[in-house]
Amino acid sequence: MSHPLDDAALDQVFRTARSYNGYLDQQVSEAQLQAVWDLMKMGPTSANQMPARLVWCTSAEAKDKLAGCTSGTNAPKIRAAPVSVIIGMDLDFHEQLPWLFPHADAKSWFAGNEALREASAMRNSTLQGAYLIIAARMLGLDTGPMSGFDNAAVDAAFFAGTRVRSNFISTLGYGDPASIFARSPRPDFATFNTTV
Repeated sequence: MSHPLDDAALDQVFRTARSYNGYLDQQVSEAQLQAVWDLMKMGPTSANQMPARLVWCTSAEAKDKLAGCTSGTNAPKIRAAPVSVIIGMDLDFHEQLPWLFPHADAKSWFAGNEALREASAMRNSTLQGAYLIIAARMLGLDTGPMSGFDNAAVDAAFFAGTRVRSNFISTLGYGDPASIFARSPRPDFATFNTTV
């Protein structure tokens, strides 16, 4: 039976966790990236679609290529981070549904309906990107999710010849506390919630 996590876990994942702009000089291993995936893949998506396709940029060459697609201050963040990851979305995710969701003919729900596939791929790959952030925090890593990039350029550089499109990107590593500013406001329940 599930039970509430202790305060230390809640702090690490949410309450004191931050989005980092810079990282300590400490490497992240391939085994750690696989551990992030092994946790995040357990998060729910509609009909187990799992449309996210990840590209983990660990080499200087890959980070330079990705940085060249970004704007403003994002390029130096990507180059300096131990890892930068592209969260992409497969617009033909439905082709995988016969084995990912064997309980029904879910592939037929999306066949011939590009608009539905695009909306579902965006929604569910965004969920998976959020699971990536949470999984990384649970494993003692920090992230710096960002937009501020040219989607078409990223798609041409990393997903050419496929039906995968970029959703968002994130840096990953051990966050440098000197790289963050004071936390932005987090409103109380009544501000943006209604119970009916």
